[in-house]
Amino acid sequence: MSKGLYITAILACMATLSHAQTNNSLILKGNKLYEEKKYKEASQEYEKALQKNPNNLPGIFNLGNSLYQQGQLDASRKVLAAAAKTANNKDAKGQANYNIGNTYMQEKKWEDAVDYYKQALRNNPQDADAKYNLSYAMEMMKKQNGGGGKNNKDQKNKDQQNKDKQNQQNKDNKNKDQQNKDQQNKDQKDKGDQNKDQQNKDQQDKNDQQHPQSQPSKLSEKQADQLLNALQQEEKKLQDKKQKEKGVPVRMEKDW
Repeated sequence: MSKGLYITAILACMATLSHAQTNNSLILKGNKLYEEKKYKEASQEYEKALQKNPNNLPGIFNLGNSLYQQGQLDASRKVLAAAAKTANNKDAKGQANYNIGNTYMQEKKWEDAVDYYKQALRNNPQDADAKYNLSYAMEMMKKQNGGGGKNNKDQKNKDQQNKDKQNQQNKDNKNKDQQNKDQQNKDQKDKGDQNKDQQNKDQQDKNDQQHPQSQPSKLSEKQADQLLNALQQEEKKLQDKKQKEKGVPVRMEKDW
């Protein structure tokens, strides 16, 4: 919505009302100055007219418009609100509310502009400019709110919930991955220990095969005594043989 559209609408509104008061020289002079874009001088003429007749609706209307053109938006709204209150027909009330909507449009206060355009259309449902500006203001308000109103708030809440859910899921997945990694490391360590133990066992078996160790005797006590006696007898025979060789008589023991 360009600035030119609603300014043109103000001028059209002003011209309609000013022509209805052709006998008011001050209003006409103010209108001429307004068309020449001498808005400050025009305001002065409208104020003079209102001093003579405070209820002069065209004077109130056009003063509000000239203040608007000077950027005095708050002052313009107050004067236009007085025009809406003074007006005794719906068209005039609708035009005043439309112009108030334009002041808010100028400040990009979209929500306030929407309210006054709606009021304008309640008084004059056929106002095409009010319909256009209302649509524009609503679109801008929607963009400003990032999607618009409660639905946007709900969507933001939903997006945040989804984001929190995704973060939690990522956290759970990360914990699960870490647990899997820890388990894999443990399994690999256990497997490594088993392999190491098996290797040690295999190496020990190999060493045992290469260097067999004497096995402990499993003889009974009787067998051990017999073996000892046999060794003693063998030793005695050996000693006797050595003595014979040396010429030493053999000592014979008698048995009982």
